[in-house]
Amino acid sequence: MSKYSMNQISLKQYIFIICETQVGIGVLSLPRDLAKNAGTDGWISIVLGWIVSVLVSLVIIRVMEKNPEYTLFELLTKYFGNWVGKGLIAAWILFAAYSAITIMLATIHIIKIWIVPDIQNFILMILFIVPIYMITKQGIRVIGLFAEFVFMITLWMPFLLLLTLKDIEWMYLLPIGKGGLFPILSSIKSTVFSFLGFELAFILYPFLRDKKSASKGIVVANTLSMIIYLTITVICFVKFSPVEVTDYVYPVLNLLKVIHLPFLERLEIICLSFYLFIIFMTIIPYTYMAALGTSHLFGKQDHRNTIRINMILWIVMSFFFIPTSSQITLMGASQGTIGLCFAFVFPIFLWIYGWLFQRNRKEQRQ
Repeated sequence: MSKYSMNQISLKQYIFIICETQVGIGVLSLPRDLAKNAGTDGWISIVLGWIVSVLVSLVIIRVMEKNPEYTLFELLTKYFGNWVGKGLIAAWILFAAYSAITIMLATIHIIKIWIVPDIQNFILMILFIVPIYMITKQGIRVIGLFAEFVFMITLWMPFLLLLTLKDIEWMYLLPIGKGGLFPILSSIKSTVFSFLGFELAFILYPFLRDKKSASKGIVVANTLSMIIYLTITVICFVKFSPVEVTDYVYPVLNLLKVIHLPFLERLEIICLSFYLFIIFMTIIPYTYMAALGTSHLFGKQDHRNTIRINMILWIVMSFFFIPTSSQITLMGASQGTIGLCFAFVFPIFLWIYGWLFQRNRKEQRQ
């Protein structure tokens, strides 16, 4: 019996965890980022970014299929030995922890701008940490259940965007490819950053009950994220002019401001409040990944103490570090660049190295 058999997740939960981690906070500014580089042809970059993400995702599954009972951290020790393996584990822990805190600080910054501008950072930090800690400490099975819950309570949000399809100009999208191929290709980097999250398959695979469907599940998760990005981006492009969309830091929130209901004001505040659940589902998996890796690094079975220490450090930091908009942008860009190495480059390297490792073992046995 696998040591992860008591903490398994279903295929549906596996899909929701990856998809919700990907969508996260990046979708709020994605239309602006694409419009700045590729104009209204930016939607093509989303499709190209999806293709790249799917291919690398399948590489991850290929690696994990050869070691179905191992998480990434156990695999690194197996392939690279004790010292090098632990060094790589430490690097992955730092990446996951940095991703989590970057998204947390960006969330606090957005909430202060759009909902409660006068509140102190540490108060929001404490309020957000409570549900994040309560869910993360329970392990991957409860995280999977929470992912299902988040999907159900936010399912109505994409349909709300249909109310913005009034006084739109489809001609903004034409002619397709008007800027040439280079701007489209240069914008793939922005879309690739938005697909970060599929690397969690390194951690989720051993917990997945139906491992034969892992490839199908990760393709579905990436595709759902692509559909969400494509829908939101195209709506922003046809609602705002190509110049206007670049004037907004978070065009998606400005898009919600144009919806007027006779019985409701400031709809973007309500939507952002519900959207916090999705953002939590970006922070929680990375926090769990960092805690799981730390526990493995120090040979501990219980990851809850690691999470507690992490949460305390976040609260202490919120008293002394209040990032500006430019610092938030810089942290997000650096997290995306680092994520490019860990999520896109490293799996290919690990796949090649694993193939050579297995081949060398067979030759030694013969």
